[in-house]
Amino acid sequence: MQLAYATTLQTTFDDAVARTREALSEQGFGVLTEIDVTATLKQKLDQDMENYLILGACNPPLAHGALDVDRQIGLLLPCNVVVRDDTATAGNVIVEAMNPDIMVTVTDAPGLRDVAAAASEKLQAAIAALS
Repeated sequence: MQLAYATTLQTTFDDAVARTREALSEQGFGVLTEIDVTATLKQKLDQDMENYLILGACNPPLAHGALDVDRQIGLLLPCNVVVRDDTATAGNVIVEAMNPDIMVTVTDAPGLRDVAAAASEKLQAAIAALS
């Protein structure tokens, strides 16, 4: 099973972030959290790294469906989407969305497979829209 759905964009980091937010929104996802890993590592450890942003994306109907199946599934929500500079190729930005099927491997609760499949479809569509 693949860990993520991904695409590589030839654009600026800021443009990739804006386009990712828009693509997620078009699939019914809002961004609940934003973790600027680059800034955090610089501030806390004085370490430099490429642009690396984690967006905590949530589709409320899907989250509700998953939580109705198993309340502990909240430990795996929201769906993380990473936007990061490609360190191998200047000018490229990688966008990766978590594969929701991972939830099913953690707990095979009845009904969770359907929610994960719906989330996968929407996240794959968001990633595809970026290409």
